[in-house]
Amino acid sequence: MKICLPEMTGKRVLLHACCAPCCASIIKRLSDSGFEVTVFFYNPNVYPREEYAKRKQEVIRYAGKNRIFFVDGDYDPDRWFEWTRGHEESPERGERCGLCFDMRLKKTAAYAAENEFQVFTSSLGISRWKDFDQVTRSGKKAASLFPGTIYCDINWRKDGGIELMSRITHEEKFYRQDYCGCLYSLESYKQKAQNLNHGKVFPPASSIL
Repeated sequence: MKICLPEMTGKRVLLHACCAPCCASIIKRLSDSGFEVTVFFYNPNVYPREEYAKRKQEVIRYAGKNRIFFVDGDYDPDRWFEWTRGHEESPERGERCGLCFDMRLKKTAAYAAENEFQVFTSSLGISRWKDFDQVTRSGKKAASLFPGTIYCDINWRKDGGIELMSRITHEEKFYRQDYCGCLYSLESYKQKAQNLNHGKVFPPASSIL
């Protein structure tokens, strides 16, 4: 389906990407609609470092295959832990997630402004782990801090987006993570898996701190 972005001059779009399964269908839809996509990978929340590296490498692989320019926003987990301090017990989709989105999309908006991207968007909202409206609020808040930037709030789940995401993920054999990304979501995933008696053995949370 053809993508139309209102109020836009030019064809350049900056896409904040959280992982390959989430961003690939958005890259394809934007590219097929004639937009020049640049991928911005900034995810200091992802824990541990090995997990971060896996996710980033898969995005690099897909972007390279499709001749999409990739920008590495750097990995600064210490800053993320400081940014979300006091919200360690916040539930998924709670205040901690809102702060996390604020941090990542503010950095994306800053890069957009510095590099003359009028429009930026994110793959965060397509994930089943995320609250689309919460992501959108953070995106628009970030755009308001940098005059001249616009956050594209298209719901990438709709109009076949989920189906396309699943198809590309299967075709590309992407690494697929089991949790959102941060230490706290990892602990939550482990606890749920244990409660459901999936037969998996996990180390105590303290051993990965």
